[in-house]
Formats: sequence, structure tokens, C-alpha cells
Amino acid sequence: MAAELHVELVAADRQVWSGEATLVVARTTSGDIGVMPGHQPLLGVLESGPVTIRTSEGETVVAAVHGGFISFADNKLSLLAETAELADEIDAKRIEQELQRAKAEGDVHAARRAEVRLRTVTAS
Repeated sequence: MAAELHVELVAADRQVWSGEATLVVARTTSGDIGVMPGHQPLLGVLESGPVTIRTSEGETVVAAVHGGFISFADNKLSLLAETAELADEIDAKRIEQELQRAKAEGDVHAARRAEVRLRTVTAS
């Protein structure tokens, strides 16, 4: 069994993160899934939520992911997201304002997206 897996986290407009990892945790339509080296091949639909990547160097990378797909085979994990951003790219104060505005306007989708982004910041 290999000690690490290669991870590519890609959004529709850019590559968000790429590197070697020992564990990736993501939310799918079937529930949360943890992928480690040697995992069985899989293909799933990503739900909005934080993705946690434990790098080979022992660091933790957290990203807010909204929709997309997850695929794993031959120790290569691809997370293909509609949108994704790393926790350190998220301005928590601005997102809190967006959340309040979305709730005031009754925009459920914008509120959900803001909540995921806030959870991502607190999880990092």
C-alpha cells in the first residue's frame, strides 16, 4: 500500500491545490468520505462543504467546495468542483456580511454557500 496519494483540486476557472497527501475528507451525496492511499476506485458527486487535505508534510489544507465530482483510481484523487477556494483566501468578515444579506433577502442558495465558506474558515 502506498504511503501517499496525488491530489488535484480543480475549480471550473483554476487549479486550486495540487500535491501529495495522506488523507482527504470530502462530502458527497452519499455522505462524508475519507480517501487514503490504496482506497478502492470511486466516482461520486460532491456536495457543498469543506474539503480537508492532510498533506504528506503533515499540514492541513482546507477548501470550500461547491458542487462537482470526486474520482479516485491508481492513487490519484481528482476533485473537480464548480467553485472552490482555500480557507486562507476567504475573508470571514465579508462572508458574514454576505450571509446576513442573503438571509435578509431570503436567498437560500447564497446563504448556504456563505455558511460553507464560514465553516471552512473555522475548520482550518
